Amino acid sequence: MKKTGIQVNTVRNVVNIFVNGKMTMEDANAFVADYNAKMKAITPSPFNLEVDCTEMQLLNADMTANLTEVMKMYKATGFKQVKFTVANNLTLKMQLSRLASAAGLTNATVESI
Repeated sequence: MKKTGIQVNTVRNVVNIFVNGKMTMEDANAFVADYNAKMKAITPSPFNLEVDCTEMQLLNADMTANLTEVMKMYKATGFKQVKFTVANNLTLKMQLSRLASAAGLTNATVESI
C-alpha cells in the first residue's frame, strides 16, 4: 500500500497530499522527490495545501525530525494556506501543531474530523 500521494488540482488551486500508516525514511525520501517534481510544474503561491493525515500513525523521534524538515519545505514552497486534517487523535494533532510551529509554518492549521 502506498503511504503517500500528491494530487495537484489546478482548477481549484489546491494541492492534496495524503499520508497513511507509519512512514520509513525510504518513504520520506520518495515523497520529497515526488513533491519537488510536482511543485516545479506550478506556481504555488495561489495554491492551498491540504494534507490528509487521518490514516497517519503517531510519529517516532526520527520521523519527527524528518517531518519538521518537510514542513519547512512546505513553508519554502510558499503556499497560500496549509491545512492538516487528522482523525479524532489529540496526540497526533498536538504533534503536528508543535512541528508546524517549530518549522515556522505560520499559515498552517491542524483540524480534527
